Order: sequence, then C-alpha cells, then structure tokens
Amino acid sequence: MNANMIYVTTAVLAAIMLVAHSTSIFAQVQPPSQLSQQQGQITINGAGATFPFPLIDTWRVEYPNVNPNVNINYQSIGSGGGVKQFTERTVDFGASDAPLTESETQALPAPAVHIPETIGSVVAAYNINGVPEKGLKLTGPVLADIFLGGITTWNDPRIQELNPDLTLPSENIIVAHRSDGSGTTFVWTSYLSAISPEWSETVGAGKSVEWPVGLGAPGNEGVANTITSTPNSIGYVELAYALTTDTDYAYIQNMEGNFVEPSLNSTQAAVEAAVLSGGGTSTNATTSNNSTGTTNTTGTQNMTSINLPAGSESWEDVALVNGPGANSYPIASFSYLLLYQDLSTNIDSMEKARALVDFIQWAITDGQEFADELSYVPLPGSVVQHNMQTLESLTFQGQPVLQQ
Repeated sequence: MNANMIYVTTAVLAAIMLVAHSTSIFAQVQPPSQLSQQQGQITINGAGATFPFPLIDTWRVEYPNVNPNVNINYQSIGSGGGVKQFTERTVDFGASDAPLTESETQALPAPAVHIPETIGSVVAAYNINGVPEKGLKLTGPVLADIFLGGITTWNDPRIQELNPDLTLPSENIIVAHRSDGSGTTFVWTSYLSAISPEWSETVGAGKSVEWPVGLGAPGNEGVANTITSTPNSIGYVELAYALTTDTDYAYIQNMEGNFVEPSLNSTQAAVEAAVLSGGGTSTNATTSNNSTGTTNTTGTQNMTSINLPAGSESWEDVALVNGPGANSYPIASFSYLLLYQDLSTNIDSMEKARALVDFIQWAITDGQEFADELSYVPLPGSVVQHNMQTLESLTFQGQPVLQQ
C-alpha cells in the first residue's frame, strides 16, 4: 500500500470522526422536550359517539399544547361501534351517549367505568319549504306520531294547531334517522318512550331500534346532511351539528308546557333542574343536602351535588330527558367515556395508562372551557368531583394510575 492511499484513508477516517463528534454535540444541545418527543411519543386511540365529536376533536387539537408527547386519535363511528371496539379491546377508550346495558357489561372482558365527559342536547331538525329557519313548535306526542308514521303530512291538523301563524305545506313528511348504533338514537328514543306510551310499547328505547318509517344515515353528520339535502324532511341530531350545519330546528314543549328553544342555556337549565329535583324521567340522579353553590374550575355553577352511581356501577337508569323546570329543554343527556377499571386490560404499559388518565383528567377540568363555544354544557363541579373519584380508582396491574 502506498503513502498516498494511507493519507486518503486517514483523512476519510478523520472526517467521519468529526461528523460523529458534531452529531453528538448537536444531540446534546437539542431541547430536552424535542428529544423526549422524538423518543417517547404516545398515541391514545378512542372511538365511538358522534354526539361529542366536535368537543373531542377540539381536545385532540388542544391537548398537545399541554403535553406535546401525547397524540389523541378519535374515530367518530357511533356509540354502538365505540362499545364494540371497546369490548374487543382494539381502542384505549370508548365513547357512548348511552350507558352500557346489562348485556353489554356482561360481554366485557373486565369491569369498566363510566366517566361523564360533557352534556348536550338532541334537536328535532327539519327542512320545510316556506317555514322559518327555526321555531316550528312541536310536542313529544306529535314527534312520536311523526316517527311512528301516524302523521304523514306537514299540514296535519295536530301540527297546524301548534303553529297557527304558519302556513304549512301539504307535502309528505320524510323522516330521517340513524342507520348505525347510536347514543343520539338512545337519547331520542328514550325521550319518545318517556312521552309516548305507544312508542314505548311498540318501538322502545335503544341505540338501535326497528324504525317504523324513514331514511337511515350514519352518524350525526349523515342525518344532518340528509335533512339539509331533502325538502320536507325531519330528523334528530345533536345541537352542535344543527348549529354547525345551519340546520333548522324546532322548539319542543317541555314538562311545564312551555315551548323551549334548544340552546346552551336551556340545556343547562335542564341539568340544573334535574340536579335540584332529583332528576328527569327514568333517572336515579338524586339531590344531596350539600347545596353549596360552589364553582368548579370552568366557572360552571355547582348548584348541589348529584348522587350518581359509582363509576364502576351500572349507569343504565341515568337520564336527563323530560325533566322539570320552566326553561328546561326536554331532550338533554350526558355523554360518557368508557375505560377499564384495570387499564392493563387493553393497555400495555403504565406509561401509556398514565398518559390516558392525565388526558382525561385535563378533559373533565380545563378541557371543559371549550364546551360553551361548541354548544355543550360544561360539567357541573359535583360531576367533576365524582369523575375524579372514578379516576382515582383506576389501576394498572393492580397499581394506582393517577399520580397525586
């Protein structure tokens, strides 16, 4: 080997060593947060209800500002799909507007908990030629008869009597409903069951029912799109979807006989009245003696505490439909996150279990500040406290997850 070759080889080796040294220095001066983000990124996967999707999607966008090492991925596939994926352990958390039924609970591989994440309302959305953008007056029995197929035209005397100032068309009513398993359907059919004996006896309440009439569409998005694109139609969607899609909606008569516009205020009135009175129809929420009037972290008035079931108990009888109160909108509901009580059931590390619990703790406290602008009611302070007790009960392989 000649000297020139040795010189070139030595020079190349020196260059390599210089690059390696420079790379090491660069790694040392990178901000620790960037290194940890590269090395320890955690993705949390959830699926389920379309009802709270606008709020959960906002959390997905905002939470990296709190913890840049955690990504939230949420599939808005309906409550039925969320319960299915949660049961099959293909997601880290499920979401449902309907509490788990006894049969669904029995099908789970391990005990689970309910965590109310927000409160919303379901509206009767319509698209009627010549009728104002909102304010058509409807009652529960009339809505039940429309969805049963007993009232078939918009100028039916029972609808016209409620709206003497409107000239209603003689067009056939086209009903739109969910085609997928849906918590929104559960809330809607729970209300119709509470208000109409015929509906209760022939159709009943559930995430999926045998619809007597109508067109099916998946998700709140699908029903909203069907209504806006189909003249003389009526269906049910979550309030946030009605507002974001500029869909017309009805005022519904409440228990006190008042026709109430669905809104943040009227939904909050329904929740507060349910708290103070011990609940609406088919609910086991009762009033305690702790009427403190305190305020939670989001500024929502905590009128009193709610005697809800423990997170690990059955929530099947909890509902907020057809509640008391002069200003209460009658079709309101909790929406729930579903977690396994021992998170090792579907999560493979304590690190990820803690990331999930930390996210949910943020969502039910600071994350509630995004509820108002999306037309959801922030959780009352008593419900936040109740949720925190549930989070404190969660374990990973028997060890507590929530860090105090």
